[in-house]
Amino acid sequence: MTDPSTAFDWTGALARVRAVIPPSPVVGAPSLCARLDRPVHLKLECLNETGSFKVRGAAARIQALGDEDRARGVVTCSSGNHGRAVAFVAERLGVPATVFVPDWVDPVKLAAIRAHRADAVLAGDSYDEAERRAIEHAAARGLTFVPPFDDADVVAGQGTVALEILEQVPGVSEIVAPLSGGGLVGGIAAALRDHRPAVAVTAVTAHAARVMWESLRAGHPIEMPEDDTLAGALAGGIGLDNRVTFPLVRDLVARHEIVDEAAIARAMAYAWHELGLVLEGGGAVALAAALEGLLPGDSSDPLVIVLSGGNVDLGVLGRVLAGNALAVPDRENQSRSPLSKEFPR
Repeated sequence: MTDPSTAFDWTGALARVRAVIPPSPVVGAPSLCARLDRPVHLKLECLNETGSFKVRGAAARIQALGDEDRARGVVTCSSGNHGRAVAFVAERLGVPATVFVPDWVDPVKLAAIRAHRADAVLAGDSYDEAERRAIEHAAARGLTFVPPFDDADVVAGQGTVALEILEQVPGVSEIVAPLSGGGLVGGIAAALRDHRPAVAVTAVTAHAARVMWESLRAGHPIEMPEDDTLAGALAGGIGLDNRVTFPLVRDLVARHEIVDEAAIARAMAYAWHELGLVLEGGGAVALAAALEGLLPGDSSDPLVIVLSGGNVDLGVLGRVLAGNALAVPDRENQSRSPLSKEFPR
C-alpha cells in the first residue's frame, strides 16, 4: 500500500481544477450554529458544474495525461457522479470517454453522462461488476482508466476542497465530509496534513455503504454485498488492492461516525426546507451527522460540513419530502447490528 506520507502535487492539482471550475462557495448556517452551539459553515460542492465534488478529481487526472493518451480516450466506472464528472471534463478537453455504470444507476446521473457525449455502458447489478468491466475494456483497447478514488492525481484533485476551505474559513478547526472509497476524505486529510495539520477530519459513513468502515475495522480492505441506500453515490467497494485511499483514511482521519437511512432522509429534507438546497443522499451524510448530534458542539472554533453532491432523481426527492423514502426493499444480507467506532491504528 502507498505510504500515507506520500507527497501530492497540490499546486498542480489546484491549477488543473481551477482550469475547469471556480471555487465552490462556503456559507454560514445559523440554524446549525444554534443546534451545535458553535460556528458552522457549509461547503457547497453540490453547486459545482457537475453537481458534486467529483469534477475535481476528474479534472486533475485527465489533464495530467499526455497528448497521445488523451487522443486515445479514457474509461471509468461510476455509480453516477464520477462518471458525470469524467464525461464533463473529457468533453471540455475533446477526449473520448466511456463510462461503465451499474444497472441501478440514478437516471438523472445516467442522462447527464450521456448529455456530455460520453458512451455510457450499463454493466451489471453491482458497482464492482461495472468496475471489472471498465478495467477490462480499458486494457483491451489501450485506453487510460480513470479511477473514481484510488489514484494519487484524483485524491489530490479532491483534496483541493480543503485548500479552498482554509482560505474561505481561516479559523476552521474541523472538516466533516462523507466517506465512501476515501477519495474526498483522504484528499482532505492529506491536504490538511501538508498545510494545516491542526485541523481535524471527521468522516461520515452511510450504514448501507460502509465497506471502507468495515475495512478499517478489519485492518485491511474487504468486500461486502451492496445494499439499497439513498446514498447510492457512496455505494461500491474500495478495491482489495487499494493503495492510496485506505492508508490515508486509516492514518489521517481523526474520527468516524455512521448514519442510517432515516437520518440521511431527514438531512435531505432539512436541506430542502431549512437551507434551500437540493442534496442527494450521499451528499447529505455529513449534514445528517450534525443533525443527529454526532458532531462536537459547545465550541468557539468553526466547523465546516462538506455537502458533496446534489444530483438526485426528483422521484426520490419527492418520496423523501413526503416521508416515504424508506419504503424500498433492502438488498440481501443487509446488517443492522451495532457498529463499533474503534479502529486499529
